[in-house]
Amino acid sequence: MEKPDQNPVNADSLIKAARQIKSRGPAPVHLWNPDYCGEMDMRIARDGTWFYMGTPIGRKPLVKLFANILRRDGDDYFLVTPVEKVGITVEDAPFVAVDFEVTGQGKDQILTFTTQTDDVVRADADHPIRVQFQADTPSPYVLVRTNLEALIDRKSFYRLVELGVTHLIDGQDWFGVWSAGTFFPLARASGLSL
Repeated sequence: MEKPDQNPVNADSLIKAARQIKSRGPAPVHLWNPDYCGEMDMRIARDGTWFYMGTPIGRKPLVKLFANILRRDGDDYFLVTPVEKVGITVEDAPFVAVDFEVTGQGKDQILTFTTQTDDVVRADADHPIRVQFQADTPSPYVLVRTNLEALIDRKSFYRLVELGVTHLIDGQDWFGVWSAGTFFPLARASGLSL
């Protein structure tokens, strides 16, 4: 996306606007189309740490406030209020799934993930788990909300692998997990030592 050359945006006006938003759960950012106001010196690192002007944001309530107004359009990430839209940098995924709970078993198993910002999401057909491989290294994700994924942290991914089973998809065996009646393939079973 071509971004206009503008002065960096200050976080104060966003904080003020975000605090005025009264909603249960994430703000309805998909309904808001304010003018683009420029880039903010804010970055979300691969490990889920939020930085403002190069300094980690240490106050979790403030991180959660910003996460509440986060939106992804194409490959770009924005903080959006009814009156402002500012671009931020996201190194990988904006959220990190730091834990999950398991209820049930087999095809009736349900996996419920919690992110570093306390978002809770049940893996299902609307919130799929996917794995992307880079140089044979898996990066697993779960969709948290529209276009916003959480990178599943290493310890949680190892736990997912422990729950894994093989399942036939289009004539091929896949290794993966079940959640809410949906099978999520993690890797082809051939080549894995199970």
